[in-house]
Amino acid sequence: MTIIFWLIASTMTVLVLGLLLWPLLSRTAVAATGEQEKTLSIFRQQFAELEQDRVNGVLTDELYQQARRELERRLLEETGATETPPPMARRQVSSRPVAFALAIIVPTVSGLLYWELGNPLAMTQPTAASLSAQGNSEDAHSSSDEALEALVERLKQKMEQNPNDGVGWALLARSYMGMGRYADAALVYEKAAKLIPEDAQLLADYADALGVLHGRKLEGKPEVLIQQALKIDPRNVKALMLAGTVAFNRKNYARAAKDWEQARANLPADVDPEMTQQLMAAIAEARSQLGGGQETVSAYTEPAPPAQPTGPTGQPRAISGTVTMAPSLAGKGSATDTLFVFAREMNGPPMPVSIVRATKQDLPFTFRLDDSTSPMPSRKLSGAGTVVIVARLSKSGQAMPQSGDLEGTSQPVKSGVDGITVVIDHERP
Repeated sequence: MTIIFWLIASTMTVLVLGLLLWPLLSRTAVAATGEQEKTLSIFRQQFAELEQDRVNGVLTDELYQQARRELERRLLEETGATETPPPMARRQVSSRPVAFALAIIVPTVSGLLYWELGNPLAMTQPTAASLSAQGNSEDAHSSSDEALEALVERLKQKMEQNPNDGVGWALLARSYMGMGRYADAALVYEKAAKLIPEDAQLLADYADALGVLHGRKLEGKPEVLIQQALKIDPRNVKALMLAGTVAFNRKNYARAAKDWEQARANLPADVDPEMTQQLMAAIAEARSQLGGGQETVSAYTEPAPPAQPTGPTGQPRAISGTVTMAPSLAGKGSATDTLFVFAREMNGPPMPVSIVRATKQDLPFTFRLDDSTSPMPSRKLSGAGTVVIVARLSKSGQAMPQSGDLEGTSQPVKSGVDGITVVIDHERP
């Protein structure tokens, strides 16, 4: 670290000195060359005028030769004089001591200033802040959570002073959703929806909050809100995705595929490509169910062990384990095939609630799925019920299942399980 620092510092110092000294050292030569070119240009013009006078008969040959010799003599005198620097050139030559002084002063002053104002020990010793961050990452995370809660609490107090601000209530509700406070989010969404009843996105968010709060069930009031949102804006992406989920849960796969296709057609241009791929995978799953195709549970999959908490109480629970390849499929696929490992709700839409990716060459692959790997903030692993873990090797690199992809599926598990094994053991037809 020390060598790299001094190498960078020295390089920057040399560059700065070069920028400062180059004009000082090259000014004299440039000035002299420019003066000489100016002199030669004048004499060329005089020679040309003299030649023109001879051609026009203004000068006889004798007078022409005499004038030309005189002009040549003056030219030699003038150009010879440039060898002795004129007064201006002598003043410019004096810039060399200035350049020499700068070459000494700049590095010296820079070093002294750094020694006085900088922190030389930081090159070899970590700062207290970095040590704290390395040794107490959980404390730092807790501190950031506390800061977020303080900001949300300030927003809540502001809304209590401005109870008719529907936009502010909606912002508070979304903040609660991000913090996992679903009950609070649902209550605040209700206030916001009363103040802004014609906002399709707000109604869809409200329906989603109620669904999460009631175990991912969208029947009842959430479904009513979804239909209201679609009546206001038939192209609202979230409302269409939720409507497709309702249809999928009712085994109305044709309707689910239609709603999700409309949602995909109306995705914004800057949407995360991962979300697009997951939506396309859901559409493909609905079509496959419509055609009678069913997912197959891996015959090689080991039963999941009893649930074991992966962290202290109050921390998000995860699912971790290993993905391996069945010996019968070991020769199939290439090392660059993309490996998707994702959790999918047993009684819900096919969109993953958590997903990670790797490649075939990473097998056997150790995975960990938690809320940080959820593709959509409103659908997290911690809020899902029973899930299955799917491992898919994709030749195309797309999450959407295709014929020829290699897959394996776990037994149903819940978040908080560690050490499961998923074996990729069959090929999609």
